[in-house]
Amino acid sequence: MATSGVEAPPPCRQMEDTGLSPVMMRDILLKTMFRMNLEHVSKLERVLCLPTRVTQELIDNARDQGLVEATGTLHATSGNEMGYRLSDNGKARALDALSQSEYYGAMPVPLDKYYEQVERQSIKNIRITRDQLTKAMGHLILPSELLDHLGPAVGSGRSILMYGPPGNGKSSISNGIRDALGDKIYVPRAILYSGQVITVYDPIVHSAAEEQVDDPNSLRRTSNKFDRRYVRCQRPTVVTGGELTLDMLDLVYNPTARTYTAPLQLKSTGGVFIVDDLGRQADSPQSLINRWIVPLEESKDILALQSGEKFEVPFDTLVIFSTNFHPNEIFDKAALRRIFFKIKIDGPDQENFLKIFALVAKKKGMALDETSLVHLLKRKYPTIDNVYANYQPVFLIDQMIAICDFEDIPYRMTPELVDRAWANMFVRDETIVR
Repeated sequence: MATSGVEAPPPCRQMEDTGLSPVMMRDILLKTMFRMNLEHVSKLERVLCLPTRVTQELIDNARDQGLVEATGTLHATSGNEMGYRLSDNGKARALDALSQSEYYGAMPVPLDKYYEQVERQSIKNIRITRDQLTKAMGHLILPSELLDHLGPAVGSGRSILMYGPPGNGKSSISNGIRDALGDKIYVPRAILYSGQVITVYDPIVHSAAEEQVDDPNSLRRTSNKFDRRYVRCQRPTVVTGGELTLDMLDLVYNPTARTYTAPLQLKSTGGVFIVDDLGRQADSPQSLINRWIVPLEESKDILALQSGEKFEVPFDTLVIFSTNFHPNEIFDKAALRRIFFKIKIDGPDQENFLKIFALVAKKKGMALDETSLVHLLKRKYPTIDNVYANYQPVFLIDQMIAICDFEDIPYRMTPELVDRAWANMFVRDETIVR
């Protein structure tokens, strides 16, 4: 596992620590009470992601302005907490605030505060050893010289281009790199720029870590002592393929809620962004890489609001491009210069192919048969110039298993079954008359 000693965002002790204006905090409180019908500090603090003391301070300020009033009753079901509700003026103010933005719930983190946290947990701070990378790639059989190239590439936190023939594990290697980054970082639920809320935390992309629980006998409490506007997560991984388009790298505006959703690369901050099958997208690889030039070189990205106003956000992401095309076919020299590491992923030699075949067969419960393997290597592979690929053992063994299931016979390898499996691995060139 990678080690980086990530420093948590400090908790908010008072309203000023949030970096938000009192008016914005008040409006989010009113909108949350109105939309969720919440009356107690214990529930409001969880939804607003604020400490009890700050939530109470916020409510007291709203009471002083005549927007919130105490219900005057203590309920046993609420742990004898004082209840609060919106006054008529508070409801009117909540509706007015909702007409400007439907956002309510967790208080956002100002962009400048978020920059500070990105620095604390930068992907460039990670140090990965050969042992750690080897363990993360343990399910793959890779030549040692490939790790010689991968290790410095991952440790640098810079961009990587992996290229080579299809079916040789480029996607699996990308996922192994992701697994090697085993520490936790803090992802904001939402950030704020120029009065506009941009939601960042996405449970589809971000994997929240288990909450730390203190030993009840311990005098020192250490768990969850951080700004709860953030979610403690595994370093994020965003994987895109042929569906990636340039507009997916822009802010997404919701005209109904009048809020924004962060683009993919912002959600992947502090983690890995994998562009798989580069060259299969509707936009050309050259246009995609042109979009990344500034972020890759300057560690910042430029986004635009609906108003046209542009602003900078941090770009702290290990970008991995993976393609079956030769780089010279899809990029010009200037674009290639911007990608820091270029690593070719070739198919295995015969020795490694047999190792992979043996591992897959063992995992799937099929005994190896020497006669069948000799038939495969001496009769079949010469027909394709002895070009081996990492996907082939899995494909061939799965085919033989499917045939055995259909014929209702025990799993086994025979030259005849090898021939039947091989016939499904390739499509013969021919003209189809229609």
